[in-house]
Amino acid sequence: MRKSIAVSLLNLFLAAIPARGQDPAKIVGQYIKAAGGSKALSRIQTFSIEGTLINSADGKSGEYTLKLKRPSRYYSEILVDGRNLIEAYNGKSAWSRDASGHTATLLGPEALQLEAAAHYYTSHLRNPKKDKLGISFVGRGKVRGRDAWQLEVTTASGLKREVFFDPQTHLIVQETASIAGVAEEILYDEYRPTDGVQFPVKIELHRGGDVFQITVTRASVNESIGESVFDFPRKSQVRLPDLKALFTEIDNNQKQTDKIKENYTGTRFEEETEYDKAGKITKKEIKEYTFFYLDGDEVSTLVKKDSKPLSDEEQRKENEKAQKQIHDIQKRGMKKEAKEEKAKAEGKEEKSDEDIGIEMFLSACQFINPRRERFRGHDVLVFDFERNPEYKPKNMGERLIQQLAGAMWIDEKAHEVVRLEAYFVNDAKIAGGLLVNLQKGTGFVFEQEFVNNEVWLPTYQEAHVSAHILLVKGVKVNEVTHYSDYKRFNVATLNKIEKPKQNEPAEPQ
Repeated sequence: MRKSIAVSLLNLFLAAIPARGQDPAKIVGQYIKAAGGSKALSRIQTFSIEGTLINSADGKSGEYTLKLKRPSRYYSEILVDGRNLIEAYNGKSAWSRDASGHTATLLGPEALQLEAAAHYYTSHLRNPKKDKLGISFVGRGKVRGRDAWQLEVTTASGLKREVFFDPQTHLIVQETASIAGVAEEILYDEYRPTDGVQFPVKIELHRGGDVFQITVTRASVNESIGESVFDFPRKSQVRLPDLKALFTEIDNNQKQTDKIKENYTGTRFEEETEYDKAGKITKKEIKEYTFFYLDGDEVSTLVKKDSKPLSDEEQRKENEKAQKQIHDIQKRGMKKEAKEEKAKAEGKEEKSDEDIGIEMFLSACQFINPRRERFRGHDVLVFDFERNPEYKPKNMGERLIQQLAGAMWIDEKAHEVVRLEAYFVNDAKIAGGLLVNLQKGTGFVFEQEFVNNEVWLPTYQEAHVSAHILLVKGVKVNEVTHYSDYKRFNVATLNKIEKPKQNEPAEPQ
């Protein structure tokens, strides 16, 4: 009896000790070998499974389909009782169809989760560094009462997925993540080879309050899967308008906006999070700025850091920085004006490489999947865009844009971009990569609204940046910015930094 107690205490003690020395790279390496080997996994360009399912809650049967295609295409469909639930990512935007048949483009976390799922499943964890996946060891876990190694996989956008590996077979037995805003837990069992690669025959999908028992009836590797499978449904699409005329009007509107918005001041909140290569947070800061516009640029003054006001000395230094920013903008404006005057005298048009207008997208990109939707109370035209491989970029701005893919939301009445999502499909090098190398997957989101029945102003920005600076420093940062408290004012002087005289608060319309 005494020995039994001692053994029990020893087992409890051992279970409480963190699992040390477990290298996540080793666990992933064992998985790759068990799944068929790196060479076999690298040959997978498309993968699809079809199966039958039973909803454990009511016993109703249905069908399940999953289709994947490199580099980042994802399509999942659950068909039960004549209704189908679809979630898809086409490499540019995410969309879903709910049980009622409503089809819509997904935004925010829901879209990011589908994008992350697409990158994760098509990567097969074969080259995490190249695929911008951070992998860290969490510890021991239990899956159906059996021991498992638990790893955490983090995408470039900071989204996390828990992955459990069987210590004996080294195959994945469970995954936990959120997909399109719904928590999912997926358990895998009874692996069998298909074209030299191990795939599960039994899948238990916990989705929200439902539990689906899936039996895979067909699995195929590298069969032809067209892009249309992942694209927004054609029957929900519309004809694209004359994009050249539309983009010209958008650019003209933006020039007028740049003048009007100099009558406004506002508040900007930034939340910046830095990550290490394994996806762990190393630093997090929240900053608050006041700002106004000058010659199309924001002149910002930091007033709070981590919700605490700056000291008098800190504020003085920030005011000096803002003064310098004003001086630099004015100086740059005078140089630009002089160049434009000279070009005008010579009968030429002066255009800077830094002037990245919406019309550049028209040349450097091609547009697909047009549809009409409602966004923030506006009727909008939405379409995906991707690089135009036949276009030869003429300057740095066009070279950068040609490396982008994403989606654009345009207010059809106002002819303004209300939302833009984009990410780099390849590494984007500035100064040949000597200055900055924005790595593949770096992305951003921009939103604006109509303020005070007068002008379109930014309300939200989001950036997920993975880059190398000066060939040395690796940076992995996510930044979320909220704009608020817009007020109208008139700038009497720019020689001193102070809160401009304000009129009534301006509310978004």
